[in-house]
Amino acid sequence: MSRLSDSTGARIDRPHFVIVGSPTVRNPRLSYRALGLLTYLLDQKEGWVVRSEQLCQGEGREGRAAVRTALRELAAEGHYRLERRHLLNGKMVMGTAISEAPKPQWIKDRELFGSTNDPAVPVVQQQDGTFLVQYPDGTFGPDGFELASDDEAPLADPEPERDEAQETEPEDEEVPPAEPPKPSAGTRRPRRTSAQKAADDAEKEAATANKVKKKAALDAAAEKVATWWWEDAEKYLGKYVGRNNGYVAMRNMVKKALEAGYTQRQCADALRTARKHLPSAQQWQTALGVATNHIIPSQPNGRVPYSDKATWGDQSDAPPSTPEGTPSASADDSDDATFGVIARP
Repeated sequence: MSRLSDSTGARIDRPHFVIVGSPTVRNPRLSYRALGLLTYLLDQKEGWVVRSEQLCQGEGREGRAAVRTALRELAAEGHYRLERRHLLNGKMVMGTAISEAPKPQWIKDRELFGSTNDPAVPVVQQQDGTFLVQYPDGTFGPDGFELASDDEAPLADPEPERDEAQETEPEDEEVPPAEPPKPSAGTRRPRRTSAQKAADDAEKEAATANKVKKKAALDAAAEKVATWWWEDAEKYLGKYVGRNNGYVAMRNMVKKALEAGYTQRQCADALRTARKHLPSAQQWQTALGVATNHIIPSQPNGRVPYSDKATWGDQSDAPPSTPEGTPSASADDSDDATFGVIARP
């Protein structure tokens, strides 16, 4: 029979790990909701307080009415019942009993006591800490729990006396509100040592410093390309007369391209291809495609110009420089190949 470490907690008849027998799983009178709730209850420690308010909280949980309906299903099939417990010290408290296998005696007791105003089954604590059901005629009967081994833990001291008004059972079979059980010392997270804390702090600081360093490098690269292009564009396209923050907007476009994996040289070539102080989003994307040879540039005569970059690949990742007096043009608009004589011995 079950002994208690918490006089108001649940008494659970199950092994030390969750096992649900086939007769219970295949019971057509149990919904999947009730079967899942039973499995969850069986997985709790003995003494855990069953409260519908707590069971309906958390991600993926159902509402309070659904939980109560499932508890009533389990009670009707002999897996769950409410108990009004008379303790050895004279106190009376409310609790629950849960069983993996259906208890025919629980079903009979529910039909007997359910017809009264108080659906809770009265149980009386014995000298060995176990319980017996007290029937209306004054007789006693077994509570359905199997015999306990001799080495089972003795009954702990009962909790301080509670107000009798707080122990009344709601008509919808909900356990009266009670404070949730405190986690045992074995379930608490081990405290970190000073060395572990220092190592964790150092790791966080290193990660933060690395993030700041990467952001600074990205900002510097974007600023380098943007500064070069703004000077080059004003020299060959004229002064910019658009919106006041045109330079900032252009620099942000370059920064996003660098974040996406484009190089500084590709961004510079794209700006030259677009030939705009501040390209539109579509112009910028198309220019990046041309600069990376993903898009063939359109030509009025239909001819595709020779591209040294497409043939030999990028020779440098730095922004191109424009000689003084030379019109700014796309890198694909000229043949930069250098020819020489191969010396033979």
